[in-house]
Amino acid sequence: MASAPGVCVCRLRRKNLPLLYNRVMRVLVGVSGGIAAYKAAELVRALQRQSAEVRVVMTAAAQRFVQPLTFAALTGHRVYAGLWDEPSPDDAAPGQSGIDHIAEAQWADALVVAPATANILAKFAHGIADDFLSTLYLAVTAPVLVAPAMNVNMWHHPATQANLEILRQRGVRVVEPGTGGLACGMVGAGRMAEPESIAAVVLSALHHRRDFAGETVLVTAGGTREAIDPVRFLGNGSSGKMGYALADAAQSRGASVILVSGPTALYAPARCELVKVTTAEEMRAAVLERAAGATLVIKAAAVADYRPLAVSGHKLRREGPLTLELTPTEDILAEVVRRRRPGQLIVGFAAETENQMENGRAKLLRKGADAIVVNNAAGEHVGIDSDTNAATFLTPTTAIELPLMPKRQLADRILDEILALRRPRPVVIELDGREVPQTRNQADERARVQEEETIAAARARRRLIVE
Repeated sequence: MASAPGVCVCRLRRKNLPLLYNRVMRVLVGVSGGIAAYKAAELVRALQRQSAEVRVVMTAAAQRFVQPLTFAALTGHRVYAGLWDEPSPDDAAPGQSGIDHIAEAQWADALVVAPATANILAKFAHGIADDFLSTLYLAVTAPVLVAPAMNVNMWHHPATQANLEILRQRGVRVVEPGTGGLACGMVGAGRMAEPESIAAVVLSALHHRRDFAGETVLVTAGGTREAIDPVRFLGNGSSGKMGYALADAAQSRGASVILVSGPTALYAPARCELVKVTTAEEMRAAVLERAAGATLVIKAAAVADYRPLAVSGHKLRREGPLTLELTPTEDILAEVVRRRRPGQLIVGFAAETENQMENGRAKLLRKGADAIVVNNAAGEHVGIDSDTNAATFLTPTTAIELPLMPKRQLADRILDEILALRRPRPVVIELDGREVPQTRNQADERARVQEEETIAAARARRRLIVE
């Protein structure tokens, strides 16, 4: 690939990267009978805000404090309350048992019991399985967390502390209770930890990545439509799948997400701000209005390059050849770059059918973005309306190949490369392509001196910094 005079481009291929990306977490929340049971509803919401799918199991005593209907409404799932409830085969995924407490144990990525009373802790510690929750606990192989809540004297009782020690030795994580005023009127330890704190421990147990926490990410997705007459328009086949995958991935990794979307049949990720638009001008207005508040802008939408100069007020009839006069639409990416604020990252997309690298790099230089994601719009199993995609992540100095994979996984890979722009790792490379040694040979002083001379010579020449 030709490069500009005086510019050396490093082409990289990422290999054998560990798949540590977040997927939908499946969390079972066990609720036992204590006054803190009402806080379990807040815990469900806190987990859902982290994109977890939540189901709830209640003891008979818990139902005296909170009705199962509350949790069914919050989760959209049946609440498990008794071993002898009617079985629900539809709730068991393929390969799971049709026996409810076994099926749920197989379904869960984590079980968290909050509040965990002294009674349920004793059952867990001694293997007593006489209700749905205690039986489920024995069948679960996923991480188990308990958030105790009880009277201060019950908390400090040697039996309770012995049971907790047994559970800790078996790998159960204990979210320690807080200290303060209790429902009984006493003051001391025993107050259930705050729901957000419990949710954070669950995320930690599941190794959930939060590396975009604090970022506000604006993503554009889908195609735009430019009207010809009241019933026809110029458009493209964009499904919006790549942009929606990026929005979902960014939110899953802790970002606040604004999704500006053209017409699509997709459902937006929960808890992101969705702005629906139709035309290129509407998308431009929506993006410029919100871009200033974003730390990262990802322009994944397939915006029309042209629109009809005039729109007919009535349906055009088929009366022979028709000539449409088109005029260019505004260049949204270039305008966002011109208005960028310090520290803001801007990443564009380029769907190409030929000369992908040359056209992609030309777009990167022309627009002034931090990076361009180039993909083949005409290949098999890639590009528009496909569930999979392959791409090259272009920066001014690198071309990182991202092989064919599901778009949701590709979204995480793209975010990884964007994160690397925030945290550059300089690597010095000589112009002839040989890498300068990065570690010193401590075997003898002569080798060390020779190495330092080699590095000094390389630094005296022009260098390429790969971020």
